[in-house]
Amino acid sequence: MDVRTLCLGALTLGDATGYEIRKMFEEGVFSHFLEASYGSIYPALTRLTEEELVTCHSEQQEKRPDKKIYSVTDKGRAAFTEALLEPLAEDKFRSEFLFVMLFAHLLTPERIKALIDEKVEEHRQLSERLSGPAEIGTPAADFIKDFGAVVHKASVDYLEKNRHKVEAIAGASPPRASEPRAPEAPQDGNAARPASQSKSDHRNPKELARIR
Repeated sequence: MDVRTLCLGALTLGDATGYEIRKMFEEGVFSHFLEASYGSIYPALTRLTEEELVTCHSEQQEKRPDKKIYSVTDKGRAAFTEALLEPLAEDKFRSEFLFVMLFAHLLTPERIKALIDEKVEEHRQLSERLSGPAEIGTPAADFIKDFGAVVHKASVDYLEKNRHKVEAIAGASPPRASEPRAPEAPQDGNAARPASQSKSDHRNPKELARIR
């Protein structure tokens, strides 16, 4: 889903400035969904204005530059609804914490314990925060908020019940690859002799007598 669609969604909830839209993605209701950077929001709003999907009007501020407020148009609402009908991309989950856990055997038990304690507390606080009233008082917002609260609570439960799996290997040496075996000594008696003695000498007896 592109930034253009995200901005339409934000404005569908109400008029807003570019700064307010950015805050929605950083720490507001949209922070749980997708990312939209400061450098991408304003170009998207400009294109939406040119396409008449949103309107923009300026509001004077005392001792400050005029504030640009954006509003979605009927055409913009129709375009946003159409975008919602498109196939959804697969959700992606990335975690530095899980990356570090993959190498728990290289860290001390104290380090692993501290990291898990921090992650448990983080998920617990997020679960408690989402248990409160939603920023947007709609059934859909409650559905999303409760979904997030359950996910964080499940993370706390999993970490507490399974932390022993990585705590047990903390500080252990990583598994080593088996060393190559040395070649075995030859079993054939002739193989250990010099090449000159490995076969019977077929020279003429007279020649041998002269050599001796």
